[in-house]
Amino acid sequence: MTKPRIVLLVGSLSRESINRRLASALTRLGADRFDFGESDLAGLPLYNRDLDRALPSAVLAFKQAIEAADGVLIVSPEYNRSVPSALKNAIDWGSRPYGANSWRGKPTAIAGLASGSLGTAPAQQHLRNILSHLDVPVLPQPEVCMAMREGLFDASGGIADPATRQFLDGFLTRFSAHVARFAMAPA
Repeated sequence: MTKPRIVLLVGSLSRESINRRLASALTRLGADRFDFGESDLAGLPLYNRDLDRALPSAVLAFKQAIEAADGVLIVSPEYNRSVPSALKNAIDWGSRPYGANSWRGKPTAIAGLASGSLGTAPAQQHLRNILSHLDVPVLPQPEVCMAMREGLFDASGGIADPATRQFLDGFLTRFSAHVARFAMAPA
């Protein structure tokens, strides 16, 4: 059986991002269930409605990747208690031009890691509101709003703590069921 194709969006543009590390750990944990492909947000121009009639090639490729995927996994930090600008920009491009929303009906899961005790909860709430408006079915539970701590990652970049690894594996299991549910839903 073919594994579902999942577009991975990392909300941080930093190559040293702890969320990029989390995304890498999640893709390793979920490699038996999903075929992951990351879409790089750095190549997207800032959203400009004037370009809606002739979308830039990077935007067309991004929209096509979302449309071809069976689901989306967003792994993102929170910046000033909200969504990073690169991620919001990508969401805006994916929803445009009017009437060509690439996100509609695309099963999505959200995870994030931050240095503060709230993890990424404030940003995830904003993100859920935005995606809800775009008719995106977001996995409601479990919420992965983790606080960074010493020793979270092992030397190979995996999750060191067995309980955290089990929690994240459960998250991916729920996401797999979420993707399957929407794959069977009538269009």
